[in-house]
Amino acid sequence: MNSSTLTTAIRPTALWQFIQCQWLNLVRMPAYSLPTLLFPVMFYAFFGLVMIRGQAHYLLATFATFGIMGAALFSFGVTIATERAQGWFTLLRATPAPLAGVVAGKWFGAALFAAIIVVMMETLAAVFGGVRMHPGQWFGLVGVLVAGTLPFCLLGLGLGLLMSPNAAPAIINIVYLPLGFLSGLWIPVSQLPGWMQSLAEWLPPYHLAQLALHVAGVKPAEVLVHVLVLAGFSAAFSLLVIVGWRRTLQAP
Repeated sequence: MNSSTLTTAIRPTALWQFIQCQWLNLVRMPAYSLPTLLFPVMFYAFFGLVMIRGQAHYLLATFATFGIMGAALFSFGVTIATERAQGWFTLLRATPAPLAGVVAGKWFGAALFAAIIVVMMETLAAVFGGVRMHPGQWFGLVGVLVAGTLPFCLLGLGLGLLMSPNAAPAIINIVYLPLGFLSGLWIPVSQLPGWMQSLAEWLPPYHLAQLALHVAGVKPAEVLVHVLVLAGFSAAFSLLVIVGWRRTLQAP
């Protein structure tokens, strides 16, 4: 298998089988599924509904962004690093199985977990937070955030191809938690110090959160600008993936 495998055409049946396998793999990993689903939802329930009064609508968009970012990073970063160390990628190189199918399956799993996280938070916001939106806004928030997993999946994939399985969880957390805080996902950006507000504009979660806030009707946003910035981050993270993949091919 060489780098062209990334773009090998995948038959629909084979792709669906890869998606099913990757989804079952994630579901059967309590160390991934339980924290990924429960932690961001619990954080939103505690901070968005109990501790910080009157911000349930705003924090729904930002904590949901935080939740889907974790689903994407850990789905790729930790699992890819573990599978690579266990020789799974070496096995794939000896078979006609396309790596693109594995990646597509993992993205589907991360996207489905992301959708579940957002729906769970929306349910809490509607029932306990008094948040009211049009049906299009409820569905739109899910759609925007599921699509927004792409740059974080690419980042997780790149890190997973470069990290050892022992270092992966710690490094992903070092990336994940500061990104969330500095992007204003826990505390509204306007309440952060001035230098943090300036720094937030250089971070991808900030731009995804602005799109989420726009769709949720909390505040207007320059949609095209945020989309282009996220596309730029996706391109940059794709380069990281290429570097990691080449290193994997060179490994014995």
